[in-house]
Amino acid sequence: MNEDGHGVHDEPLSGKHPDVNKIRVAIVEDEPATRAALVQRLSATLKFELLFEADSLRSARASLRALTPDVLIVDLGLPDGSGLDLIAELSERFPALATLVLTVFGDEQKLIRAFERGARGYLLKDETSIGLVDAIEQILAGGAPISPAIARFLVSRLVRDQPDSPPPAESQLTAREVEVLRLAAKGYNHAEVAKLLGLSANTVASYTRRIYEKLEVHSRAEALYEAGRMGLIDGSHD
Repeated sequence: MNEDGHGVHDEPLSGKHPDVNKIRVAIVEDEPATRAALVQRLSATLKFELLFEADSLRSARASLRALTPDVLIVDLGLPDGSGLDLIAELSERFPALATLVLTVFGDEQKLIRAFERGARGYLLKDETSIGLVDAIEQILAGGAPISPAIARFLVSRLVRDQPDSPPPAESQLTAREVEVLRLAAKGYNHAEVAKLLGLSANTVASYTRRIYEKLEVHSRAEALYEAGRMGLIDGSHD
């Protein structure tokens, strides 16, 4: 952190003003190695412009006074407080800003509190099945990306909480759509599903959109919940 309270970088990495045609991203992460890995992933994709990096709440707030990203990647465990506080502040000040949590905390309580405060997505640091780029694109498309491990836990919990012998529900999904859904429930992302089924990533994305439309949901977690409720998946995949 600089002496004036600013983060590691408070200007775009290129040293120029942000490119309005790119997705503006900022990172709030106190672990240098994790932060460097995030910067590397974002820098490898031309569609992103990294506005700033911050290693604490204080440095993040200082940078946010001058720069407003489209997407903020934030850790929950920061040296001077919780990322949950920052999420709540930003949801009030910048409703259009999409916050993506990246954390080691995988418990249900943290997840719920993050979404209650305005987070749009929740990923675990030690899980790589959802790519950072995929997660950002899902958020900007109106989705709510969640690490598959958490999604499976929620599906299992919700299915377990359903009344015994629920009435059968007719699925309007095609066999291929069910196949895509079951692979998603196992934690595979679009690219991995495409490879496993011998399809293009665009075709899998099209299947996913149709699944969302038919189930009347807007995210992977919601789709998995509905699939579990309908008996298409059992919520206990390895």
